[in-house]
Amino acid sequence: MGFLHDDAVIIRQSEKERDLNVITVNCPDKTGLGCDLCRILLFFGVNIVKGDISTDGKWCFIVFWVAGKSSTRWSLLKKRLLEACPSISSASGISYYLPELQHPPKPPDVFLLKLCCHDHTGILHNVTEVLCELELTIKKVKVSTTPDGRVMDLFFVTDTRKLLHTNKRKADTIEHLNAVMGEALISCEIEMVGPEITACSQESSFLPTTITDDMLRSEIPDELPSSLTSPSVSVTMDNSLSPSHSLVQIACQDHKGLLYDIMRTLKDYNIKISYGRFSIKHRRNCEIDLFIVQSDGKKVVDPSKQTSLSSRLEMELLRPLRVAVANRGPDTELLVANPVELSGKGRPLVFHDITLALKMLNIGIFSAEVRRRMIGGREYEVYRILLDEGEELTAPRSKIEEGVWNMLKGWN
Repeated sequence: MGFLHDDAVIIRQSEKERDLNVITVNCPDKTGLGCDLCRILLFFGVNIVKGDISTDGKWCFIVFWVAGKSSTRWSLLKKRLLEACPSISSASGISYYLPELQHPPKPPDVFLLKLCCHDHTGILHNVTEVLCELELTIKKVKVSTTPDGRVMDLFFVTDTRKLLHTNKRKADTIEHLNAVMGEALISCEIEMVGPEITACSQESSFLPTTITDDMLRSEIPDELPSSLTSPSVSVTMDNSLSPSHSLVQIACQDHKGLLYDIMRTLKDYNIKISYGRFSIKHRRNCEIDLFIVQSDGKKVVDPSKQTSLSSRLEMELLRPLRVAVANRGPDTELLVANPVELSGKGRPLVFHDITLALKMLNIGIFSAEVRRRMIGGREYEVYRILLDEGEELTAPRSKIEEGVWNMLKGWN
């Protein structure tokens, strides 16, 4: 039977608030492990300031120096990191990795959370924040406002704790929502739904083609507003410094989820990291050195593969998400596109950050949709939000784009 020692993940919390916390992961290796760990840290709002990664292809040792928050749930974070680590077996005193592919995990059950409430600015963010705190992952959203000022919210969610089918977990969720929303909450229902309703990845025609082409093209645009891109990014590859590894060197400015964006790209390319070092220098300038190999254990020597990988890394660091404000007839619509990993996972907390940015700008949400869409052979989570303008928008459209972008990048 597979198991993982509790000390496979060790979190050493700093005694002083300004000092960094140290997270050590010592477990069997697998392609994409770094991506999975970084995604969990991003979900918990933990910022990686420095990191070291080393592996012999079978076992890995990872150290992250991180900045947390006063609200960071360290014991729960450790539990989620342990769950992401591959299992081991100690039969006859010999430890070895049990491949997860032998027993593919069952897709999580999807639940429909139906909320009816009185509308006010920021209420959607309040709901989203509660769901995040309860570790309920939003897969799909449909929000609409009625003429009498009521809001009907439909959230399709999965439960990280796998307990939402129980009456206790449902009651606890409703209790938390009621505590935050108070008298604004009219009714709340939770029910499990079948696969025919939860097909979140199906192609949808809800997004205009012209907007799709402009927002989601994978190549780097010739001209892009500086407010909607990261500062300059440098990606270089070198095969001369190691006889068995290709060296990838990246220089860029830090942003929320930076290491996750790098790791998910390498995971999608099926690239393994044998050794890596990440650190933030003066003025949040980052330097990343990664010694990598392909899935066959060899260097990346094909010039076309080198160019493809370097270009993708550069693009993902310049524009890890796409943000645009467009006209929808006489109304104003906010569009955000979030690339999905080949594993089917999307960047966490995107809807949370969008709703928080709009709340801070004092802009209401009239309706919202979150769906997945295949564009050019790649899957995206597309957030389509119709803004409640009232008599007029309280902020110019450029300010909305910039505010949402900065919140998503952690630059607010």
